[in-house]
Amino acid sequence: MTTILVTGASGFIGKSLVAKLRSSGYDVIGIDVSEGDITTESTLIPYLKAKISHVIHLAGKTFVPESWKNPFDFYRVNVMGTVNILEFCRKTGTGLTFVSSYLYGQPDYLPIDELHPVKSYNPYSHSKILAEDACRFYKETFGQKVVILRPFNAYGPEQSSQFLIPEIITRVMDPEIRVIEVMDLRPKRDYIFIDDLVSAFIKSIHVSSGCFNIGSGISFSAEEIINLVMELTGIRKPYVSKGSERQNEIFDLYADNRKALHELKWKPETSFEEGITACIDYISKSRAG
Repeated sequence: MTTILVTGASGFIGKSLVAKLRSSGYDVIGIDVSEGDITTESTLIPYLKAKISHVIHLAGKTFVPESWKNPFDFYRVNVMGTVNILEFCRKTGTGLTFVSSYLYGQPDYLPIDELHPVKSYNPYSHSKILAEDACRFYKETFGQKVVILRPFNAYGPEQSSQFLIPEIITRVMDPEIRVIEVMDLRPKRDYIFIDDLVSAFIKSIHVSSGCFNIGSGISFSAEEIINLVMELTGIRKPYVSKGSERQNEIFDLYADNRKALHELKWKPETSFEEGITACIDYISKSRAG
């Protein structure tokens, strides 16, 4: 049986990935934050002799607004944690899939392909650029097998309410909230459903190298999401923007995912309406009981 080591196994993406790997016949070893600091070598020592076939490295700090408040911790975890995983893979001869995101900054063109320049526009994105650079260094210097996946905005059931889509759904469905307020109605993003993202990770196990955008190729604004949620729930409410533009805001971003289609043999299967419906159903059941 093929054994996959997944770091960040208890996170939003990690939980869905581990469940799908196991249901697909893989043996999975999950590393959680509670089991040790991903930046320290001792955390990985117990797995050196586990005959692991591949590592999927999800562990890291991810919430962009928090990176402005505590940048040091983002660099420590996201950069040094990745180097620690690369060292583990180098010592064990294990292939690696590394997850990266928020790299492109203000787009020079749309849709964004993998050749688009990377630009750090917050501490989180900068930490991921540095971690990617470490992956490339290990590939070129040590022959390390590394696949880099660059998901755009992942969403789905069980995502934390601090993210936009679950926040909007919760506000629409809460009878005590009369007016839906969001920071800014304008920015558009490419949203990729969790099941489609998980399928890309599983396909990455079977290729030796490459960097791939994982996105739907379509962008939606906060205003469009609000209107879709209201249409699907049958709930109508007024909505307003607080007029609060985030630092270094980007107003449109969506992926060119043709490289993943051709080389990974991957494509998104879930429409945005289907994905939002799944999120609404999950939140409805959570509120009911």
